[in-house]
Amino acid sequence: MDDEELERPNSSSEKRYFPESLDSSDVDEEGLLACEDLELNPFDGLPYSSRYYKLLKEREALPIWKEKYSFMENLLQNQIVIISGDAKCGKSSQVPQWCAEYCLSIHYEHGGVVCTQAHKQTAVQLALRVADEMDVNIGHEVGYVIPFENCCTSETILRYCTDDMLQREMMSNPFLGSYGVVILDDTQERSIATDVLLALLKDVLLARPELKLVINASPLLASKLGSFYGNVPLIAVENRRPVEVVYLGGAQKEPFESVVHLIFEIHHSGEQGDIVAFLACEQDIEKAYEIVCQEGSNLNPDLGELVVVPLYPKEKCALFKPNEETDKRCHVYQRRVVLTASSGESLIWSNAVRFVIDVGVERRKVYNPRIRASSLVMQPVSQSQAETRKQILGSSSSGKLFRLYSEEFATRAMRPLKAAEMQEASLTSMVLFMKRVDIAGLGHCDLMNRPAPESLMQALEDLDYLAALDNDGNLSEFGIIMSEFPLDPQLSKSILASCEFDCVDEMLTIAAMVTAPSCFLRLPRGAEAAALTRWKTFLHPEGDHFTLINIYKAYQDATLNSTSEHCVEKWCQDHFLNCSALRMADVIRAELVEIIKRIELPYAEPAFGSKENTLNIKKALLSGYFMQIARDVDGSGNYLMLTHKQVAQLHPLSSYSITKTTPEWVLFHKFSISENNYVRITSETSPELFMQLAPQYYFSNLPPSESKDILQQAVDHLSPIPTMKKEQKMCEKCPETTEQRCTLQ
Repeated sequence: MDDEELERPNSSSEKRYFPESLDSSDVDEEGLLACEDLELNPFDGLPYSSRYYKLLKEREALPIWKEKYSFMENLLQNQIVIISGDAKCGKSSQVPQWCAEYCLSIHYEHGGVVCTQAHKQTAVQLALRVADEMDVNIGHEVGYVIPFENCCTSETILRYCTDDMLQREMMSNPFLGSYGVVILDDTQERSIATDVLLALLKDVLLARPELKLVINASPLLASKLGSFYGNVPLIAVENRRPVEVVYLGGAQKEPFESVVHLIFEIHHSGEQGDIVAFLACEQDIEKAYEIVCQEGSNLNPDLGELVVVPLYPKEKCALFKPNEETDKRCHVYQRRVVLTASSGESLIWSNAVRFVIDVGVERRKVYNPRIRASSLVMQPVSQSQAETRKQILGSSSSGKLFRLYSEEFATRAMRPLKAAEMQEASLTSMVLFMKRVDIAGLGHCDLMNRPAPESLMQALEDLDYLAALDNDGNLSEFGIIMSEFPLDPQLSKSILASCEFDCVDEMLTIAAMVTAPSCFLRLPRGAEAAALTRWKTFLHPEGDHFTLINIYKAYQDATLNSTSEHCVEKWCQDHFLNCSALRMADVIRAELVEIIKRIELPYAEPAFGSKENTLNIKKALLSGYFMQIARDVDGSGNYLMLTHKQVAQLHPLSSYSITKTTPEWVLFHKFSISENNYVRITSETSPELFMQLAPQYYFSNLPPSESKDILQQAVDHLSPIPTMKKEQKMCEKCPETTEQRCTLQ
């Protein structure tokens, strides 16, 4: 996506509902009012507002604009068009509008326009911006679809969506019959969903010769895409801006120290402009934030105020723009310092940025299928990423880029393109999706970068363990239902199991809370003790999953008992909880409830707190997460994974860490190999429950270990789980599903 085009979030929904008041500046503007009276917007039939013409002038100044005629001509004559341009050229906002004009010219004979983005905030901001530029209502002619939020109607002409949402749409609409043009943007992010769409659309284009595909790509990726699709037209957008690049030698042992030094050096120089610093990881952001805030408060006030803005990887695409009105009211100059570990095109910037500091390395999460866990590894960024970091500088010639590495490092150590996520992540969700679309005849998938065979085999094996596949390797009835949920397959399986164990209400709350961002606030220094005191009121003795239910219920109570949103936010702040994350959990839960109702799964009355309900929740969790079990091997909190020899500790925010208890066996939601091998979101389980609910062939495939011997000993003490009646009840709700298939394997 493009940065420059997103600097002004619009208020078009208000503008179109209420007449715009015109002042003398409107009248003086080259007679535009006369045009406004005569010219009608072809998309809604209303006269253009004066704001439309103001924004049109800005659009015409974008580098992409001079390629409009060439693009429209190529779109008419070809089925596929590739556009190569950097992050400031305007391709993400202008090309979709031109495609909407094309669809309008043929009276939407083949459908409207859809434009994918890698990140949800980008999709929302682009939709807002484009609705403003087109002079139409957001949510009507222009809309967006992101996970758990749909701001579109059946009449929407142009919709922005995340790539995973378009992928999910293909499950019910495999040939994308409601669209005449599909635009894949942000392709340089190389997300799994984008790579899958690039592959599947090859077959869709053959089946629908009238469908047009437009691909927006960075210059380094454009040639690779051209080879992937064959002889297709490529439009290259030139956008040369003078930027002074300063290389500052080899990699530092502690890169954030060099970053902090540079920040203060720039500030002391007196040169105006905001600073963006790309650090390696979250921990470096926290360290740099603490130092800059502490030392910045002691600076000479004549230099201006340093406003530090930390943007963490999970908060990608957060809108960063100067508050110009605040600046006008302030007599003291304010310089914003943004600390982030994200790539340049994952963020939305303003033209106020004059300095960029790039450490040249990043901590990436790389999945290892052999141990079913991710490792956090330090790697050089790609040359493409380094280039996009350069591109976020404003259009001023005074922009400076400080690279904390040598030119030789950039040439030899940095790969040309960012690694495809498909080659570094778990593929279980992707394989489940591919199995689903295979039903519609889209089984062939010519991927641009083939994933490792070992990763594919592990994904198929996991789906088999989860009973998502039948004996022929196709989706089982369970697998089809699991694919309906926009969740990790293990979590989907736990929800299906909860239907059997009469704890759907509680399981949906857990699913929503673990899918939303963390509900715990990042704590400022000195607030740890107060936060722990508050959090202890939510702790549940059975583990973190149950604690999350307590937090959600407390949030619901606070919402019901509050007279305004401000009161709810204050309650969250007082309890050191993230209000936006809890709101998101509420939205996710509501959508999951709708899915349960749509596919007519049984929904028992909530019974949280009873002994039977607690056991049932553990059974449901274990039905999906039996592959994520660990045992305390020495009684001191050193947990050995059941599937491999990695040792981990409980996360400091775990209820067990806070209460200083160490259960022998735990089920965990997340685990990553790093300096601190933490298992996150854990709840106590037992060998007996594991042997009752884990598939026998999964247990047989476990490597020999003391833990496996203990589990084997538990078999002799087992009594059958009384689930037959519940299986029958589950099967009554699953059309054409036999009782045998509904048995949780």
